[in-house]
Amino acid sequence: MRSLPLPLALIARLTPVAVLACAGWALTSDPEAPPTAGHQQTRQTPAAQTSEPSSTAASKTYATAPSPCGSVPAATVKALVPGAKTAGKEIPSTDTRLRRTCSWNALQGYDYRWLDVSFELGESDQEVKKAYEQRVAERSGGGAVPGLGDSAYSVVNLTTEDKQQTREGVVLARVSNALVVVTYSGSDFESKTAPGTDEINKGAIKAAKSAVAALGGGQG
Repeated sequence: MRSLPLPLALIARLTPVAVLACAGWALTSDPEAPPTAGHQQTRQTPAAQTSEPSSTAASKTYATAPSPCGSVPAATVKALVPGAKTAGKEIPSTDTRLRRTCSWNALQGYDYRWLDVSFELGESDQEVKKAYEQRVAERSGGGAVPGLGDSAYSVVNLTTEDKQQTREGVVLARVSNALVVVTYSGSDFESKTAPGTDEINKGAIKAAKSAVAALGGGQG
């Protein structure tokens, strides 16, 4: 096989990106009730003061994010990212209880593939629903994925840099207070073309289905 220098685009992608594009959800709580007249406020019991936060905490479906590197079966990783280590590499997070991401990437010959799976948890279903809708609005041109989580959306885009094509598919899936984000991309560095839209879209959805199924381990 003839030896060619690796393109700059590949060199950039082979360096794991530790900075995640995460909006981050601030922990919130209901404001305290206004003081009541007379001396009734001073007689409020500790149980009454803590009942509201306890109820809120109990309503959370998922309390911790599952291991993202264990969320995709080894056989699926081998099929989507030929040549990659099936164990994957987890990206550092400021709070692994709420946000975790695993990455797989490999170059086989001149064919390159990259897969990321992320779990992000919010304080409530409504909070995550709002975040999901905002991200869908930012990625036009895709469509709904029926039967995946409470709601799911996929979109595929083609980019060209230095005459090298890269096709990237993104799947967003919302399940209660959890958001699953899957990114799957590919390039051919010999022909400078990219895999077809259908291949990338189906691959991203397949990984997303496994990731959503893995959420069961994080229920609180």
